[in-house]
Amino acid sequence: MLEHLNILLGVTGGIAAYKAVDLAGKLTACGAGVSTVMTESACRFVGPKSFEAVTGSAVYTTMWSTPEKHEISHIALADAADIVVVAPATANIIGKIANGICDDLLSTVLCTCWPRIESGAALLAPAMNNNMWANPTVQANVKRIKEIGFQLIGPVEGRLACGSEGLGRMSEPRDILNAIEEISSKIKKRDT
Repeated sequence: MLEHLNILLGVTGGIAAYKAVDLAGKLTACGAGVSTVMTESACRFVGPKSFEAVTGSAVYTTMWSTPEKHEISHIALADAADIVVVAPATANIIGKIANGICDDLLSTVLCTCWPRIESGAALLAPAMNNNMWANPTVQANVKRIKEIGFQLIGPVEGRLACGSEGLGRMSEPRDILNAIEEISSKIKKRDT
């Protein structure tokens, strides 16, 4: 169902970043091309080579690397994407999106992805501590990004990295994949 689709996978700095490797592998197995953009913090949880291994594609970590072609990387990445997914989506990236902050490659790419967002082809999988998720400022940012047009999956209840139980756990890769397939089917219906 995802054959010939280009997925832009954004990975932010939460412990759930390890699940994003599984998601990238599942997307690739379904025939999608996956371009991965990792924040500096994400690279502290899981290495770019893990994503390169499961996707067979280069991983982008900075706006300041030399592109292989003469392209402006954040624009080229956004233009090539059929669907944009951020998993995990931390409170930090949600706040950046909600407030138009572009201070790294991922936040800049997400700002450039307006056509995907507007068409409902941008999905965030929030993951954070339950108290962070309940924070009124985070909830105001979540409300804002939904108004902008981002789709959300999760977070879900469960055991969190800190050891507590609560709402904040990233949805499982299989569930995120199902949500991406649903977005894909809507895109295909619009295109026919």
